[in-house]
Amino acid sequence: MKDSVIAAQQTPSAQRSTRDLTRAAVSGWLGTAMEFMDFQLYSLAAAIVFNKIFFPDVSPAIGLIAAMATYGVGYVARLAGAVYFGRMGDRLGRKKVLYITILLMGASTTLIGALPTYATIGILAPILLVALRLVQGFGAGAEIAGATVMLAEYAPAGRRGLISSLVSLGTNSGTLAASGLWAVLLAVLSEEQLLSWGWRLPFLLSFLLMIFAVWMRRSLKESPVFEERPDVVDGVALARAEVESVIATADQHEGSVLAAGIRQRKGKAFFLALGLRFGQAGNSGLMQTFLVGYLATNLAVDRSVPTDAIVYGSLVGFATVPLVGLLGDRFGRRVVYLVLSALTVVLAFPVMLLITSGSTPGMLLGMVLGLNVGVLGLFSLESVTMAELFGSRTRFTQLALSKEIGGILATAIGPVLAATLTAVTDSWWPIAAMLIVYSLITFVSAYLAPETRGRDLVRLEDAV
Repeated sequence: MKDSVIAAQQTPSAQRSTRDLTRAAVSGWLGTAMEFMDFQLYSLAAAIVFNKIFFPDVSPAIGLIAAMATYGVGYVARLAGAVYFGRMGDRLGRKKVLYITILLMGASTTLIGALPTYATIGILAPILLVALRLVQGFGAGAEIAGATVMLAEYAPAGRRGLISSLVSLGTNSGTLAASGLWAVLLAVLSEEQLLSWGWRLPFLLSFLLMIFAVWMRRSLKESPVFEERPDVVDGVALARAEVESVIATADQHEGSVLAAGIRQRKGKAFFLALGLRFGQAGNSGLMQTFLVGYLATNLAVDRSVPTDAIVYGSLVGFATVPLVGLLGDRFGRRVVYLVLSALTVVLAFPVMLLITSGSTPGMLLGMVLGLNVGVLGLFSLESVTMAELFGSRTRFTQLALSKEIGGILATAIGPVLAATLTAVTDSWWPIAAMLIVYSLITFVSAYLAPETRGRDLVRLEDAV
């Protein structure tokens, strides 16, 4: 075994052409776009129609809370998927996992569009909805983590922030596609048509995107960083006991390289990443999920206005995301994180004043500002920073877990908590307060984190 490990360490660096990088970038963008399109389709449906077709026998406010709860259920399954597929990705490679996750997400999303409603089969309808939501979440739990890891490990160190931001553009593209589809449906269909069959169309159409994404990933090469890892032999990572055996008989240099990755006490990098994730995830749940239903249900705003605002915000995001990636490459991840999270804190109440002003232009401006500063900008940085914080031996698992635990604590619980607090206070101020709390957690985490720009991603140990 020792000879195999030494041979692996002496293997020349895995080479990838510009074409390979392009394919990896498109694959990562496409899979992430599909994940976020699936989830945004669901979140908008939960906010607009699911309370009527799956939870019709309760008050509008309780129906909204129930619909948001089914949205949150998927995040529990995402955690299970993060553990299962994250370990698989660190052990067997990134490519295999990305192929499986895209199939799980696409199939479950398509089947949601074919579900019978409460009026047809009663309580079984929301039960089936939750079941498919669990399958969807199980696959999605490793999709964005896998795409993030793959793209960061493909990218040249000097352009890693910009290239990794394409994962964030995938989230932006998916959000835009889902919001655009819903905006069209709300504009051209009557209430009766929307509730009877129109809501199904976006879910069924996602099948076409799944087919294309699967085709792209079949010919994708493995991450060069995974192939260069000193603990990977013949495409499979050695177990801890095997690595310890090699360390005992290896020379000082070889042994120290391997020992750095398996003997380092884990935890610091994980909790820093969790804090970095918290602001973006929590802000996203409020801006892109809860506010759509809140404005339509509580403030009687036409449902097309908040969906249009998300479309406009996503369009602006096509400039925001790569710009933030470039700034991260130029000035470092940490300082840009501090600036964006501080801006979100300062803008929280002004943004909510605009959104709840009753003025359509004000509402649009507030949503666009909140989405780009507090969600998309932070996510652009998150894509590369979290990958650089972790060592290559456990990068996939730790990144997936930090993303999904942050999602459960912030994105899944946030809309339900916001719905409860706004109902109790009969006001919008709890939403602004939650934006501030989420962003302050990210600010503190960025302050405590090391600068990771340019870090060698082949190293087995975490950055801190």
